Amino acid sequence: QVQLAESGGGLVQPGGSLGLSCRASRSIFSINVMGWYRPAPGKQRELVATITWGGLTNYADAAKGRFTASGDNAKNTVYLQMNSLKPEDTAVYYCYARINLLDYWGQGTQVTVSS
Repeated sequence: QVQLAESGGGLVQPGGSLGLSCRASRSIFSINVMGWYRPAPGKQRELVATITWGGLTNYADAAKGRFTASGDNAKNTVYLQMNSLKPEDTAVYYCYARINLLDYWGQGTQVTVSS
């Protein structure tokens, strides 16, 4: 098992930037993949970005070129830097971890993009 503690988020104007952090309760070397998801119409949650402990990343089309996922293995923490934010990025962002085919979720952190 793993507990995920998110931080960051908040209110930002369109075009602004925000950073999210997600700290795992165990070494991320033992986690297959971590990432970020958010709710989407018709889906429970949609992928935003994922990252492996080796630094391999994957992004949703909506995130490419604007969002960057990174990790700090020593701190068991992954990050999501979000730039050029748009109102449609407004959502609760959930940290995610997969360990041996089991999925774990953080409590979510609110991101609001509004003027």
